[in-house]
Amino acid sequence: MFSIDEFFDLSHCEHQALFENTEHIWDVLPKIATYLQFRMKPGLHGRLIGKPFVSGAVFVGKGTVIEQGAMIKGPAWIGENCEIRNGCYIRENVILGDGVVAGNSSEFKNCLVFDKAQIPHFNYVGDSILGYEAHLGAGVILSNVRLDKAPVTIHTAEGPVSTGLRKFGALIGDHAEIGCNSVLSPGSLVGRNSVIYPGSQWRGHLPAGHIAKLRQEFSVVPRKN
Repeated sequence: MFSIDEFFDLSHCEHQALFENTEHIWDVLPKIATYLQFRMKPGLHGRLIGKPFVSGAVFVGKGTVIEQGAMIKGPAWIGENCEIRNGCYIRENVILGDGVVAGNSSEFKNCLVFDKAQIPHFNYVGDSILGYEAHLGAGVILSNVRLDKAPVTIHTAEGPVSTGLRKFGALIGDHAEIGCNSVLSPGSLVGRNSVIYPGSQWRGHLPAGHIAKLRQEFSVVPRKN
C-alpha cells in the first residue's frame, strides 16, 4: 500500500539491506536488532569531547563528534561526521546515518535515521524511520505506543491498516519538516517533502508533497488592572 519511494531514497542510507524482503516499510523496525547483532563491528573512530558514556556495543564512524554528557548504550551504529550533542541519549538498536545531528535532551530507541537528518532539541524518536535531511523541530515527539497497548493501526482515507506492531512511532520521509512541539501519534506516516505545522497533534498518513496546516483562533481583549 505504501511504497518506499513515497518516503525514502535508499541511496542516502548505507543500510539498504534492512529493506530487502519486507512486505511493508514498517517491517524494517523488528529487523534492526538482528541486523546490528550480525553486521556491526564495534569500534570508536570519531572524537570524544570530555567523557561521554559509550558502551562496547557501539560503532562510531570517522569525523563524528560525541560531546560530554551524551550517553550511548547500544547496540548502536553511528555513521561518519555526525554530531552527538550534550544530553543526547541513544538506547538500544539505533542506526544513525552520516552527517546526522542528534541533539540536546533527545532520546533514540530502535530506530533508523538516514543521512543528514536533524533531531536537534528535546525530541523522542522511538521505533521510527527518519529519511534523508528530515528535520524535527524542538520538542517534537514521535509517540510509539497506544494508550491501550493494542497493536498500532495506521489511519488512512481508505480505512485503518493494522501494522501488527505493539510499538511503532512514525515514518518521516526525506526532506520532511515537523514543526516545533508537535506530537505524532503511533503509526504516523509523513511523505517526503511534506510539512506539519508547529504545535500539531497529528495521526495518520500525510502524502508526499503536502502541508498539514494548524490554525488557532485567538481572542484579544483589553487587559483589566
